[in-house]
Amino acid sequence: MDKLPKCDANYVALTPLTFLKRAASFYAQRTSLIYERTRFTWAQTFHRCSRLASSLRALNIVKNDVVSVLAPNVPAMYEMHFAVPMAGAILNTINTRLDAKTIATILRHSEAKIFFIDYEYVPIAREALRLLMDISSDEATLPLVVVIDDIDSPTGVRLGELEYEKLIQKGNPNFVPEEIHDELDPIALNYTSGTTSEPKGVVYSHRGAYLSTLSLILGWEMGNEPVYLWSLPMFHCNGWTFTWGIAARGGTNVCIRNTTAYDMFRSINIHKVTHMCCAPIVFNILLEAKPHERRQIISTVEILTGGAPPPASLLEKIEPLGFHVTHAYGLTEATGPALVCEWQKKWNKLPKDDQAKLKARQGISILTLADVDVKDLKTMRSVPRDGVTMGEIVLRGSSIMKGYFKDPKATAAAFRNGWFATGDVGVIHPDGYLEIKDRSKDVIISGGENISSVELESVLYGHPRILEAAVVAMPHPTWGESPCAFVALKQNSHEQTGDVKEDEILAYCRKNLPKFMIPKKVVFLPELPKTSTGKIQKFQLRALAKTFEVRNDEKSKKNSSKKTGRSSSSDQVAVHAHQPHHEQVLAMSRL
Repeated sequence: MDKLPKCDANYVALTPLTFLKRAASFYAQRTSLIYERTRFTWAQTFHRCSRLASSLRALNIVKNDVVSVLAPNVPAMYEMHFAVPMAGAILNTINTRLDAKTIATILRHSEAKIFFIDYEYVPIAREALRLLMDISSDEATLPLVVVIDDIDSPTGVRLGELEYEKLIQKGNPNFVPEEIHDELDPIALNYTSGTTSEPKGVVYSHRGAYLSTLSLILGWEMGNEPVYLWSLPMFHCNGWTFTWGIAARGGTNVCIRNTTAYDMFRSINIHKVTHMCCAPIVFNILLEAKPHERRQIISTVEILTGGAPPPASLLEKIEPLGFHVTHAYGLTEATGPALVCEWQKKWNKLPKDDQAKLKARQGISILTLADVDVKDLKTMRSVPRDGVTMGEIVLRGSSIMKGYFKDPKATAAAFRNGWFATGDVGVIHPDGYLEIKDRSKDVIISGGENISSVELESVLYGHPRILEAAVVAMPHPTWGESPCAFVALKQNSHEQTGDVKEDEILAYCRKNLPKFMIPKKVVFLPELPKTSTGKIQKFQLRALAKTFEVRNDEKSKKNSSKKTGRSSSSDQVAVHAHQPHHEQVLAMSRL
């Protein structure tokens, strides 16, 4: 049996491109995409992608060329997930909230041959191209520019002569896509957020994209003909692979340009949305919606959430609106979600607060992964499955990235002893489910005690007035470092920011936390700085917290003790900033 040959009949390279071909063949007349008044069927989407792939080839795009796009969740962004690899090229979706300098860095590093720009982002793209021109002495290295005008309401905005719909019109609908011979060929190049350094280019393979897509469909138990709302940016890990997954299920993509409460509630109501993905920050957008922004949710909407651990209290609030939440965990290097908190029927008998705590866990590996573990990276030994002992989450399997583009040093550092080290700290519960406790850089070590900022944040979210919370380390002369909490409060006509003081928050923490975990300072912000995918940018908060000084004034406490006859606690501290911080806070909240 060992000599039975591999042949064209029993081996075909895995690629998500087969999902579109299948959808066009068997779901031809089903609605594939909705964007305002625009509608397409799967047959039309296949032909549009074929036409675009044909036009890309006519523009001298060849195998493994990089095609970049800066656009929100519009039809063109969806179509390029198929059309670009159909032409043999590699898709690079760029975060729409990046500044011009970072966009220029990505264009230069990726060596993009064509740059597709949504009309809304022409001004920042123009600046990025100017910066790129200053960097590059050879104009031949600048990408060809194509503007994506609004398909529903054209604006006429241009940056050069090429326009997306014209490329569609000129292309050949009978174009034969590039055949994928090696399933490990790259399909996408996604850049990390670059919050602490220059972004790194993460390379996905056709095989990894295909298997991740199937794993998430199964893990989420997504049935046939889903109606999927694009509340998650497609630029983020290729929409957690659901750009390809909705085609695999013969579903309908509901595209919205902006993730507002009005647009989400309206789309859910009108189009009978069944599924959506988002970061937990979107829960707050839905929960804080004004009466005129809300629409009735007739049937349950399945939400897959990830990007940041959702507090149990937030999960308890969102589900009564008509949503059923499944928690996932992943990162760019894992081709999106790597763990899903698969629900067990026996948990339905538990009290609601216990169910919410279980849902807040990150769960078990998707089927693509061969293994997931929590290890002590110094010894590479697995931590006990006690739900307490912390270690670093490590992964291995076919969904893990090929590596970082043009960065062998970073690639080698990420792959350790046959595992991919995530940089996230977690625990494993006795039932095998994982729970994140922190990013390794966010664990606060105070007097030898490891404090999980995520755990502390979860308690803060339980306060009825707190909308957003983030905890970082601040310097402490005795303990080395101690927790500093940044919070944003809920705002409405009945509750004003001035009603809640630091003392009230600290008193709440004392009732719900061990003494060593209580924040030494609470800073109020209008809103916390976040990435476009809803992750709070802790590096900004850490930088600010470093300017705070905790001072133990032993003489003052002794004098106070003598006058009052009371003993003073070593935790009684005075907090000072090296410089006035209110202006910094206000400036930061606008980033």
